[in-house]
Amino acid sequence: MADRKNLREFQARLSERLRQAASGPAQAARLGVQIGDRRLLIELSEAGEIVATDGAVTPVPLTHDWFKGLVNLRGSLYGVSDLARFEGGTFTPATKETRMVAFAPRLNLNGAILVDRMLGLQNVSTMTEDESTGSSGQPWLGRGWVDEQGKHWTELSLERLAGDERFLAVSR
Repeated sequence: MADRKNLREFQARLSERLRQAASGPAQAARLGVQIGDRRLLIELSEAGEIVATDGAVTPVPLTHDWFKGLVNLRGSLYGVSDLARFEGGTFTPATKETRMVAFAPRLNLNGAILVDRMLGLQNVSTMTEDESTGSSGQPWLGRGWVDEQGKHWTELSLERLAGDERFLAVSR
């Protein structure tokens, strides 16, 4: 029970920080997530609800192994994809830190991706652009950045991912 209370408090704090960041300086704040060993930055306007996995994903037969299944988020069904596996890597492990990041309603896709963990809000105005990091030919990945601690980040566009035909074709 204490874990649920802590999770609710965390979600409330994160939601408040996202709201404040969205009303602050335009385009500076991004949602930081980790998928595999990569640090990714998501536009706040492209991210919807963030929820713990809690084993609530129902598998769907005859789909690719990277499509984890369906989950009920506030009365609507969302398809959950393992982005790390979709890109050819290993499966995202189910841990206490694993989260689902839903696509924002404006993207018109009831979908979510698994992330290994949340890394909080990141301010790209304090980062320097890194020409050596970037998309690797994947259209949903954008510019690379280096933060003040020397950590490398890559932009992840949920909007471009939602428009990718291969990502949308979940059946085998």
